[in-house]
Amino acid sequence: MKLFIPDIAYIDPRILKYHVGKNLLAHLENYNVPIIKSRKVIIDGKTPVENYAKAKKTIYVTINGQKKLRPCKPSADYQFSLSSSCPGHCEYCYLQTTQGEKPFMKVFVNIDEILSVLKNHMDNNLPNITTFESGSITDPVALEHLTGNLKRSIEFFAESEKGRLRIITKYDNVDSFLNIKHNNHTKFRFSINTKYVINKFEHGTCTFEERLEGARKIASAGYPLGFIIAPIMIYDNWKKDYKELVHKLKAHLDNYNDKITFELIQHRFTATAKELILTRFPNTELDLNEEKRMLKWGPYGKFKHVYPKEESSEMKEYIIGLIKDNFENGEIEYFT
Repeated sequence: MKLFIPDIAYIDPRILKYHVGKNLLAHLENYNVPIIKSRKVIIDGKTPVENYAKAKKTIYVTINGQKKLRPCKPSADYQFSLSSSCPGHCEYCYLQTTQGEKPFMKVFVNIDEILSVLKNHMDNNLPNITTFESGSITDPVALEHLTGNLKRSIEFFAESEKGRLRIITKYDNVDSFLNIKHNNHTKFRFSINTKYVINKFEHGTCTFEERLEGARKIASAGYPLGFIIAPIMIYDNWKKDYKELVHKLKAHLDNYNDKITFELIQHRFTATAKELILTRFPNTELDLNEEKRMLKWGPYGKFKHVYPKEESSEMKEYIIGLIKDNFENGEIEYFT
C-alpha cells in the first residue's frame, strides 16, 4: 500500500531538540508538505464530514509526556503511545468517541523518554514479565515510515529480559522490521476481516491480500504472530466469507508452525458512537439498528449494543470451529 503522506503538518517547536524530530521535519520538507510551527492545530471544515476528512490528512508532531501508563486488559498489562489516531477511516472504529470531532494524528518524537517510562513500569513489576500494547489509540505501523520509532521499540524490547511488546495493525509497511533482532519479545497481530467488511467499512487501510502478505513476511521473520478478527459482523453470506478468510489465512501461513493466537470481537456500538458515525458517514451501511441488539455494560461505564445471545453464540461457535479445523497451532485468546 502507498505510504501515508499528510496534507499538512503542525510542528511543536519542542521537537527540534530531538533527533527523530529533526529527521521527521526534513522528511516532511522533502515531500513538500506544508509546515506550520505551532502547538495549536487548526482545522476549519464547514461540516463535520469535512472536518473529519481534513483531520485524517493532518499530523501534529510533538512529544509524549505521559509518565503513568493506563492498564490495557485483556491485551496487555499497559498501553503506551508512539502516536495517536491513524490514517484509516474505519466507520465502526471504537475510537470514534474518544478523539474528538477532528481526530488529527499526533506523532511523538521523544522515543528515548517514552522507552524510559516503559522501563520504569517493568522495574516496578519485577520479577514478573510486563507486556505493553502499542496500538490502543493508533496504528503504529501506518505511521512508522515517518519516525522509525516502532523499529527502535522492537530493538529495545529485544534487549529487555522482562518486557514484551504487542503490536496491532491493518497495514503492510513491515519491511523495516524483517532483518532486525527481536528475540521473540515482540508479537505482531494483524487485524483482519472479510473482504466485504474491509472494502465496505475500512477505508484508507490495506486490502485483505496486502494484510495477508504482511503477515506472511512477519511470520517468515520469526516473530510471534496473532490475528484479531474484528469486528465480526452478521450479514448475507457472512459464514461463507469468514470461511474464505480462514482458508486463505491458512494458505498464506502453511509453513508457520509456531503458535498463532486469535482474538475474536463481535461488532458493537454505543449510542454516542452511533450518533457520531451517522454524522461522519451519513451514507453508512453499518448495521446500527438498536432493536436487533442487546445491551451489554462496558468497562468504561457505557452500555454497548451487541448481538443477541443466540446470534452471538452462533458466531462464536462458527468462527472458533473454523479456526480449530484449520489451525492445529491456533489458540483462541478470547471472544467478546
